[in-house]
Amino acid sequence: MKTVALVVLPGFAPFEFGLACEAFGLDRSDDGIPNFDFRIVTPDPGAVDSNLSFSINVEHDLSFADEADLVVLAPIPRASWSAVDERVVGVVRRAVARDAWVLTVCSGAFVVAAAGVLDGRRATTHWRYADTMSEMYPGIEVDPNVLYVQDGRIITSAGTAAGIDACLHLLRIELGAELANKIARRMVVPPQRDGGQAQFIDKPLPETASLSLAPVTDWMLANLRLDLSVDQLAARAHMSPRTFARRFKADFGTTPAAWLGRQRIIHAQRLLEQTELGLDAIAYECGFGSAAVLRQNFARALGTTPTAYRARFACPVPAEPMGALAS
Repeated sequence: MKTVALVVLPGFAPFEFGLACEAFGLDRSDDGIPNFDFRIVTPDPGAVDSNLSFSINVEHDLSFADEADLVVLAPIPRASWSAVDERVVGVVRRAVARDAWVLTVCSGAFVVAAAGVLDGRRATTHWRYADTMSEMYPGIEVDPNVLYVQDGRIITSAGTAAGIDACLHLLRIELGAELANKIARRMVVPPQRDGGQAQFIDKPLPETASLSLAPVTDWMLANLRLDLSVDQLAARAHMSPRTFARRFKADFGTTPAAWLGRQRIIHAQRLLEQTELGLDAIAYECGFGSAAVLRQNFARALGTTPTAYRARFACPVPAEPMGALAS
């Protein structure tokens, strides 16, 4: 992925627009991260009004989007959902036809839906708009309970900050886990959040704040190679297994087992990128037990094999020079 087109339309949301600029438009070459040819495009170049009473000047028309490796759709106002600009609809259709990436933030999913390329696919949008999307486009399997959905080379994301999660997910696919983590650190956000929109849908706040599980999760990360049971983790948290599982789900939006599995995959990615360890050794370090189990989990999570992943993203950390320790 080398070229990125961010499509903005009148009434765009500045925050979601900005996060796409942050994810794909900044120069991070000083961190060893390749730059993208990033351009903001619109059907009619010139002043484009935001939904907050200011405008931006966009120089580029949609022609660049027809050759971009990634087309990003910023949110559009509700009034435009049933009347999406046909020129943008055409860009989306052609992008999908030539197998380019398409990524939407929040209500930008309605643009892709209007293009008809989501029919028969899974997608998401902000939880407040999910029912409307299902009614307008019954052929789409709308999932309101996730932060983002990747179906083929189309990625749709939920509201606001979930767009960051979707962007980092794509950057992880294209650049590997280590560089995506560097970008996340620069953005001061978690490299990969667990859970879904259900965490953010209106619900009563608990009367008392839960005790932090950070010491337990830190210990889990330091002991991924161990066979960690809920009973064992609950004992470290000084809770019953049922209370621990409930508290963990409330805090992280997922089960301890699912969270642990995700962390093991992330650690495996890091080891594949930065070391020359064999698959059996990596499986042991990550708690998968055997190379076969590692392969199975890796394929399920990332859609590729550990060997193929290493071939694409390997960047072993150079050894310290002998004189470094003496200095």
